[in-house]
Amino acid sequence: MTSSPLKRIDAARDDLVALTRDLIAIPTLNPPGRDYAAICSYLDTRLSASGFDTTWVRAEGAPGDSEAHPRWNLIARHDGARSGDCVHFNSHTDVVEIGKGWTRDPFGGTVEGDRIYGRGACDMKGGLAASIIAAEAFIAEHPDYQGAIEISGTADEESGGYGGVAHLAERGWFDPARVQHVIIPEPLGKDRICLGHRGGWWAEIETRGEIAHGSMPFLGDCAIRHMGAVLQAFEDRLFPAMAARLTDMPVVPDGARQSTMNINSVHGGQPEQATGDTGLPAHCVPDSCRIVVDRRFLMEEPVDGVRQEVIDLLEDLKSRRPNFDYEIRELNRVTPSMTDKTAPVVQTVHAAIEDVFGHAPGYVASPGSYDQKHIDRIGRLRNCIAYGPGILELAHKPDEWVGITDMLDSAKVMARTLEKLLLP
Repeated sequence: MTSSPLKRIDAARDDLVALTRDLIAIPTLNPPGRDYAAICSYLDTRLSASGFDTTWVRAEGAPGDSEAHPRWNLIARHDGARSGDCVHFNSHTDVVEIGKGWTRDPFGGTVEGDRIYGRGACDMKGGLAASIIAAEAFIAEHPDYQGAIEISGTADEESGGYGGVAHLAERGWFDPARVQHVIIPEPLGKDRICLGHRGGWWAEIETRGEIAHGSMPFLGDCAIRHMGAVLQAFEDRLFPAMAARLTDMPVVPDGARQSTMNINSVHGGQPEQATGDTGLPAHCVPDSCRIVVDRRFLMEEPVDGVRQEVIDLLEDLKSRRPNFDYEIRELNRVTPSMTDKTAPVVQTVHAAIEDVFGHAPGYVASPGSYDQKHIDRIGRLRNCIAYGPGILELAHKPDEWVGITDMLDSAKVMARTLEKLLLP
């Protein structure tokens, strides 16, 4: 099956590669939230030239927003010749830290064969580029379409989205009266539709002790040893319990169909010495140790039960371990989100995938949360999915890459979706 927008997309291969490389080259690292204005300016220039009206929105007062690192978002809108539905493509512009192990320039956009390498190539600047190419091809072929197309580049998804989609949703940008269909081009695979995601519960746990001279630890109380007991209880009791729980959600990969928890960080005792400091540490028993946990849970698990399970374990330790004391601080919680397979955007993308690939799509759910949570809970817009190019397992990894053919194919699916939703 071919149509003129799809031919235009094939002809735009070099443009797609250049666009993706340009986006990768802007180092929008979050934290701290670098270069949001720079990438919004780039998108503004590109989309304005294609006939979009653009609006900049700063998430003033949102977590992380500051004069040093303002949370800028761009919304671009193209109105058709007649009234109709609005289809919105939302992509986050931030990327995670580089990390170790790279063999290529993380912001070089290196092209090797059918791959473009770089931090954010897969997650999700390749998807953003594909949505732009798809919209431009559709508009060029069907200038008299009905309805509207929106493309947004938003901040902070990697740290919860509160400076991006959550802020926009609170201000009505995703009100179902103005936007009817939302596609988030996260890297879930070009022939799969992602209906939603697991829930998340994040907390900081602190164990307390008493400072003393390191040569006489019996005169103090080591908070790190208390935290060791917490970690051992997790290993002995919590992790096996979570591994026994499976969901009916179509979560990928298979290992994420169970409940999981990651220990994000451990901080105890004296701060690490600055690089180049050759002094020796002081001899002290640590009186505090903190960990941050990232607990991902299933639709079958209530979030309050997730929290209580950890508290019960800590309380049990308190009853059995001398001098054990702790504090727990909830940092964030996100409930699972799932769009029904009968939703219009699901059915339309399903048909578009069949047109482009000749077979029905797979249905999946994401192991991690993404900005659908805010469109669902705050915007009250349930007609939302994730669909985009890329291999999910490459996200946040060294030598992250996105396939050029995959981006072209996904752009074709997006263009066919626009044809089905916005043509009479």
